[in-house]
Amino acid sequence: MKTCMVTLDFEHTLRNAGIGLIAGVDEVGRGPLAGPVVAAAVIFGPACVIEGVDDSKKLSPARRAELFDRIVSQALAVGVGILSPDEIDELNIYRASMRAMEHAVARLSPSPQHLLIDGPRYHDRSIPFTPVVDGDAKCFSIAAASIVAKVTRDRIMTELDAQFPNYGFAKHKGYGTPGHLAALRKYGPSPIHRKSFRMPGKENDGSA
Repeated sequence: MKTCMVTLDFEHTLRNAGIGLIAGVDEVGRGPLAGPVVAAAVIFGPACVIEGVDDSKKLSPARRAELFDRIVSQALAVGVGILSPDEIDELNIYRASMRAMEHAVARLSPSPQHLLIDGPRYHDRSIPFTPVVDGDAKCFSIAAASIVAKVTRDRIMTELDAQFPNYGFAKHKGYGTPGHLAALRKYGPSPIHRKSFRMPGKENDGSA
C-alpha cells in the first residue's frame, strides 16, 4: 500500500506561479446517520508551517484539538460552513457537502485566489481550483482544513449529546456504530437524524 505524506508541494507550485492566497478546503460528516455536514477552508501565509498537521482521521482527538488551536491562531483566514440534517435531506448529502464547502470559502477574509479541494470535484467555479484526490493526506492546507472541520463537527455532536442523551452522540458522533443502531431501534430517530438516510427498524437491523 502506498503511503501518502502531507507536503507543501501544491502550495509551492501555485506560489511559484504568482498566486499568494491559497485556501485548502475539506469537509467531514458525509457518512453519519445524524448531525450536520461541516466544511472548512483555511488560508496560510507563505512562511507558515505547523508541524504535525496531517489527515484528521490519522490523529487522536487530543492531537486534533491541539492542532486546531494552532491552525486557527496562525492562519491568515479560516472559514467554516455547516449544513443541518434538514438541509442534507432537502439537497442530498453530496450536494449538501458541496454547498458546505462553498459556504466555508465564502466566509474567508481575505478571499482566496485559488482553492485546493479535497476530492475529485467541486461545483463552484467562481474561484480557480485544483481538486486533489486524498488531498487531506497529501496537501498541508487541505489537511489543516480537515482538522478544523473534524474538530468543529465533533464539538457540535458533543453539544447535541446533551440535548439527546439516549443516542451516545458524544462517543460515535452520529456514525452507525452498533450502539447507535441499537439506540435507534429502541428510541427511533431524533430530530437531528437524517430522514433521507436508511435507519434501522424492527425489520431492518442496519446490516444491509
